[in-house]
Amino acid sequence: MSDPADLRDLALAIAREVVPELRRRAGGVDVSATKSTVTDLVTEVDCWAEERIVARILDARPDDAVLAEEGAGVAGTSGVRWLVDPIDGTTNFVYGHPGFSVSIGVEVDNRPVAGVVVDPLLGDEFCAAHGQGTTRNGRPVWVSSVGDPAAALVATGFAYNSERRRLQAEALATILPRVRDVRRVGGAALDLASVSCGRVDAYFEWGLSPWDCSAGSVLVTEAGGVITLFKTTSSAPPFPVAVTGEEASMNWSDDLVVMATNRDLAKPLTELLFEAGALSGPSLNY
Repeated sequence: MSDPADLRDLALAIAREVVPELRRRAGGVDVSATKSTVTDLVTEVDCWAEERIVARILDARPDDAVLAEEGAGVAGTSGVRWLVDPIDGTTNFVYGHPGFSVSIGVEVDNRPVAGVVVDPLLGDEFCAAHGQGTTRNGRPVWVSSVGDPAAALVATGFAYNSERRRLQAEALATILPRVRDVRRVGGAALDLASVSCGRVDAYFEWGLSPWDCSAGSVLVTEAGGVITLFKTTSSAPPFPVAVTGEEASMNWSDDLVVMATNRDLAKPLTELLFEAGALSGPSLNY
């Protein structure tokens, strides 16, 4: 069975099993390794949580595929794939700073159908399933109705690579004076959850991995929002190059920009991001 509501409920039950330990250990754990750069942190708790989550998924659904941030990968046969980020926002977790979460998304035949994002410090549980809407702690939520970028609170994030950070900062210098304000929480999953409940009006980021945004994308779309994926290019075309979610799922690349908005804000924010250079420029592969 691959009913989206059942998959959502299983994801929530599994996330709840690791949340108490994450809450207890936040701010009291050492960095055990780094990945792509010295700013890309891993702790023993990331590894413990991932092992626990993946084991529970496979115990309940042994034929499903799993893709997880810290390396766990299982090829399944059911057409269902779980995308797991055991601690999205590890730097926040290491410092005991709010802004980290457990993120578990589920795809069926390359289409995101269920997602759960749990904030251990605030206790927020964001859940969504295809056709069932999005809830925050059991209550329905929706994206905001802001349609003008000048009135929009926009969230974003920065890459681990220093050159990408420089390019992102240059784009932000153009964007910041033309929106209400910008927030940088440090966790993509919670940024997407914030769009889903209207805590921010929009979010964009370049260089995410599929486990960063699988669950959050379902939260946004089921709350009435829109997820748009743009492929950055080596030379700016006359318009942004968008790709479908199914294309991205089958062949995720490091040069995608993920944008989450309500429907009215999607077009004007796309135009602003393109003008600022956030949707074009060097396609860097690190």
